[in-house]
Amino acid sequence: MPKSAYILICLVLVTSLPVLLAACSEDDDCSASARGMMECSIFTVNPQTGLAEASTIDLVTVTALETDSVIINRKAEAQSLSLPLRYGKEETSLVLHYLNQGKEDTITVLHTNTPYFLTLDCGFQMKQDITSVKHTAHLIDSITISHPDANNYGKENLKIYY
Repeated sequence: MPKSAYILICLVLVTSLPVLLAACSEDDDCSASARGMMECSIFTVNPQTGLAEASTIDLVTVTALETDSVIINRKAEAQSLSLPLRYGKEETSLVLHYLNQGKEDTITVLHTNTPYFLTLDCGFQMKQDITSVKHTAHLIDSITISHPDANNYGKENLKIYY
């Protein structure tokens, strides 16, 4: 094969390379790799009907247990809470400080962490599934798991009943 044929083949391959690389990237801004959050909805049980009704927390601050990390600061009339789960451990403990009542509750969430590959540009993400929940009962009555998979799609994971 003549030398010019090799050069032509190499030029075609080199000029096609950027197009191939650009075509491989599905998510240029890595929005699918946003940190998944545990979505918690607030409810109370109507004593007359016995039915759960959407409710709010007057004023709440959420911190990570035994740290000074503030996750939510002074959220007023909270109908829901969007809370992170730990990547490095399979147990996350969060403290809800009820500022108007001077009380607090601790929620401990047990979950599995499964890393998965997203893309070369975006790297790895963590799939987190809630397996169980424990809590103190200062103001919280009960907590149920509505969807165990904590993700970045805004789906409700926990129902917190007061």
